[in-house]
Formats: sequence, structure tokens, C-alpha cells
Amino acid sequence: MSSVWNPDNVRDVAESVGIASLADNVVEELARDVDFRLAQVLEEALKFMRHGKRTTLSTQDVSNALKVLNVEPLYGYESTRPLRFGEASLGPGQPLYYVEDEEVDFEKLINAPLPKVPREITFTAHWLAVEGVQPSIPQNPTAINQGDLLPKGTNANPHLAAANGLDNVNVKPLVKHVLSKESQELFAKLSGALIDETNIEWQNAALAAIRTEPGIHQLTTYLLTFIAEKVTHNVKNLFVLQQMMQATSALLDNQAIYLDPYVAYMVPPVLTCCTGKHLGPTAQTASSSASSETLNGVSVNGQSSGPDHFRLRQLAASILSRICQKYGSSNQGLKSRIARTCLRQFMDVGKPLGTHYGALLALLIITSNEGMKMLVLPNLKMYNDDVLKSALADEGKKGDAERVLAVLVNAIKGLGTMSSAAMTNGVADMEGLRERLSGKVGDVMADQIISNKLSSAAQVILETDVNI
Repeated sequence: MSSVWNPDNVRDVAESVGIASLADNVVEELARDVDFRLAQVLEEALKFMRHGKRTTLSTQDVSNALKVLNVEPLYGYESTRPLRFGEASLGPGQPLYYVEDEEVDFEKLINAPLPKVPREITFTAHWLAVEGVQPSIPQNPTAINQGDLLPKGTNANPHLAAANGLDNVNVKPLVKHVLSKESQELFAKLSGALIDETNIEWQNAALAAIRTEPGIHQLTTYLLTFIAEKVTHNVKNLFVLQQMMQATSALLDNQAIYLDPYVAYMVPPVLTCCTGKHLGPTAQTASSSASSETLNGVSVNGQSSGPDHFRLRQLAASILSRICQKYGSSNQGLKSRIARTCLRQFMDVGKPLGTHYGALLALLIITSNEGMKMLVLPNLKMYNDDVLKSALADEGKKGDAERVLAVLVNAIKGLGTMSSAAMTNGVADMEGLRERLSGKVGDVMADQIISNKLSSAAQVILETDVNI
């Protein structure tokens, strides 16, 4: 998508004021400006929320923010609906995550009690100006109205003037634009350098600027929109996807940016790169066994062995973990929603092993040993019978299956730390328990537990109720 605000709405508003047609670049600029204004209102509303010692943003906070910005407040009713991530198909089997709208039962909506009637609106009159001079009264604050940030008049906006055929109109704005020309040029340089495959120095410089420059906070919404757009339209281009994840990681590193309001819009592109069905130009298989990979060995900079899309999934999984650790407390339900999404992708037998790998890796990094015990173990035997056993027998899928198996084995090793005491006689006891382990986690995983002598983990598995 090119903008959080739908450009079609801009065209509708333009037609309502008599402008028959607008160029695409004009619509794009106006949509971006609307995005910025919305972000400005949200930042002010969050200040009221934090001063109120709350973690939930209310409609009253938004109304107070509009009043501070000298904009007429809106009238409505509070909504406590949580955000949910939905999945849509983009092209041939390509998943795209978005914020899902809530489905409302029409019958319940009709039978629900009516809300309270809002207070009646009252009006008062005062002198706005007398012979061009604004009286110093409480109703006329001396602060600059936010509406004055934009020039007035039919042809004041140069883009609209150009659309009307008045290219030579040059109107000087009353005050300096909120997003300066330098910031716009900086965004253009950053976005161009990030996707420039020929100049590695520019790429590193752009990522360093995003990671360290305090002034980047003015471009936060623009960068997040740019990342979401590139991920949406370049699921076959591993270089672009890798760069977008690097840029997201750099944003998280920048201590001068307050990203809490944007977390819900950061997660979908990262989820797409972590659990996408087919990432890259062609299907790739692992060239070597993944037994040496560990959960703690996730490479944040993407430098690890194996096919490129596996490195991309590792990087995306580590970013999801960082988002949950950094913003899980301020965004209620964020960690559980991501975990449910990853578990659903892992258990979908119709998805390729690459999706299972990314979803499982993210799930285990986010939830650690407790997630392995409570979420993965109850589904492990079914996954062994439906997916893993047949994939290991298929030469074309064996490499990817071994990568998934390596992640599962390392997670089972972590379960050994949860046991208070190890079994005695080591392998001798475990050989006798193979049948019991197979009934819990399947034949493949039972063989791995025995061959790796994971006695403590076997004890935890046998003591855990994995019935679903």
C-alpha cells in the first residue's frame, strides 16, 4: 500500500469541492499529509494517556488532543475492541497481514441497549476580530492555530494549483511547514539508499542514520509506510525484504523515537517476512543439515548459513521477539496475538516447511520453554505424523524438514533445564521408554531424544499432559 490513508478518499474530497481530477503524485502527497496529521493527533492523545497513568488510549484523550491542536473535537463513544491481525492472500499463495476488522452479529447489534444520549451542544458568540485586530479575550487564544500551518486561498497549494492549470502561481506560506524540505529530501535519500543494490556504503549509511539520528522521528510514519509498501509488493525480492527488515531493526534501535503508537503497524510486514509462504524468486532447499542451529543463534544481521529465505525468516523472528520484549507491556495482548498467529501457521499442513520454520522459530523465541511445553508439545505428535515424517522421506523436502527438526530438537533440549532431576541409567532407561515417547511426540522426535540422550527433557515430556 502507498499510504495508511486511502488515496481514493482524497479524490472523493477533491471532487466534492469542484476539482474534477487530480494527478496521482498529488493524491499521494495529500494522503501522506493526512497520515502526518493523524500521527500528530495520536502523539498528543498519548500524552494525555500517559499523564493519566493509563495504558489504554480512550476517545476522551483524542478529543483533548484535538482541543490542544485547536481542532474541533469529535463526538462518539468509546471502543475497547482489541486489534487482531488478519491474513490475506497476495498473488499466488502469498500471505499479507493486516489489522482485521471486528465482525459484529447484526441481530445482537439490533437487540443491544441504546447508548446514552450525548450532552446537548450549546453555542456562544464572541468577536473574532474587530477591524482586523483580534481581541485579547479567552475565546481568542494567542497561540498559532494549526490551520495556519497551510496557506489559504484557492490556489495556495502549489499541487492543487498545478492540477488546475496554474503552474506559475507562487504563494509563500504563512509559516514554515511542519515537515521541512530538508526532512523530505532526507526521506528520499534514505528510501533510495535502502533499496540500492549497487552501493553497499549507501545502504550502511542509511541504516546507521535510522539507527542513531534523533531527527528521524519526524519521518517515522513515512518510513513505516515505505516498509509496508515494499514488503507488500516485493515478496519475490529477497534483497528488498532483507533491507526492510534491517530498516525495521534499525528503527527499534533508535532510542530517540517513541514507537508505541506504531507497533500494530510494524508487526504485519515482519510477520509476512517470517511466515510467508514463498519468499524469493524460486523454491529453495537446504544444502546441509541444520543440526548446528540453535534458538540462541539467531543472526540479527542475517549472516547465517543456509538459503537466503531462511536467513530472512531468522531475522524477522528476532525482530518479533524484540518488539514483544520492548512493547509487550505497553501493548496489551501483543505477545499472545503474535504467538497465536505463529502457532496457527505452524500447524497449517498446507503451508510449506519454510513457513513452519519461521513460525516455529518466532513462537519459541517469543515464548521460550513455557511456549514449547504448553503450545508446541500438545501438537507435536500430530505434526510428526502429518508433516515431518513424510517430509524427511522426500528428497526434495528433506533439507527443509531437517531445519525444522533441528529447531524442535534444540527446543526439547531447553526443556531439560525445567526438570529438577535427570533419569538414572541414561540411555538404557530411554530405550525402554521409546514407545511411551512415541505416543507423546511421535517416532521421529522420540528417535532424536534417544540419540541425543536427552534424559531430562524426556522426563519433562512424560510428566506433561499433552492431550488436546
